[in-house]
Amino acid sequence: MWTPSGQNNSWVSEFILLGFSRDPMTNQILFIAFLILYLSSVLGNGLIITLVCLDTHLHTPMYFFLCILSLLDLGYITTTLPQMLVHLLAHSQAISFGGCWMQMYIFGALGLTECIFFAVMAYDRYVAICYPLRYTVILNWHLCIQMAAGTWAIGFFFSLIHTIFTMNLPYCGPNIVNHYFCEGPSVRSLACMDTHLIELVDLVISVFMVVTPLSLIVASYVRIALSILKIKSTRGRCKAFSTCASHLTVVTFFYVPAIYIYMRPNSSYSPERDKQVSLFYNVFTAFLNPVVYSLRNKDIKGAFLKVVCRSRATL
Repeated sequence: MWTPSGQNNSWVSEFILLGFSRDPMTNQILFIAFLILYLSSVLGNGLIITLVCLDTHLHTPMYFFLCILSLLDLGYITTTLPQMLVHLLAHSQAISFGGCWMQMYIFGALGLTECIFFAVMAYDRYVAICYPLRYTVILNWHLCIQMAAGTWAIGFFFSLIHTIFTMNLPYCGPNIVNHYFCEGPSVRSLACMDTHLIELVDLVISVFMVVTPLSLIVASYVRIALSILKIKSTRGRCKAFSTCASHLTVVTFFYVPAIYIYMRPNSSYSPERDKQVSLFYNVFTAFLNPVVYSLRNKDIKGAFLKVVCRSRATL
């Protein structure tokens, strides 16, 4: 943070997160609703991770990636929602400058990682459908681990750049963030200087981390669609499409609101609308991912029944 003297200091020591409402009754209703969403997300994603780890039939690249996606969603929603739940019932909605810095960094890191990871999952579906006989050869475990580790490393690196640029802006007041967590554009709008250069940096990061993976996803599914059309059996086409539908659903829920939030200038910033939009890629995707993947997946259902029967047998 830069003061007029040029020293690394800040006039703001904490931020106030306004959240969604100041009405106590409304906050109690929101608390119950978001608590149910959070617990359902933790339970659903935790269940997928447990099933993939316990059932050897799910030890394939597809379910390995699904397990990592669930892990990302768990971290993603836990970074923001528990604090929001506390603020809904507490008299103070303050968060320290360091706490805001950390929340922005972790949230951004997990979000950017998930952006790239969707492209990795699309590549998995591309190989499975276009090269089914060579699937295990192309997507060997060494490559799977490398791709997973690479996405985490890239996500955390670029989030650090974004966070450093944003939090090193001068914040001399006001310190009221019209959001339910420390999201980059919301905090940046309070800076006491022109932020066009920072917006340009964020745009470059967004193009590299959002548009590029999305382009790879689109390219993968164009090739997948062409391969599906070559399948003569109607049942075979439906089965191939079914394996991709779940991934396409969660990609849409994640990318569309994320692009809207991060790939536009501060001049079009709308606090109330942005809070609602951010719920889609922060809360609802973490809630929907296990629902979409488990309800449409026979292997997940079968693994769940095995675990339940095994538990009953040991009682």
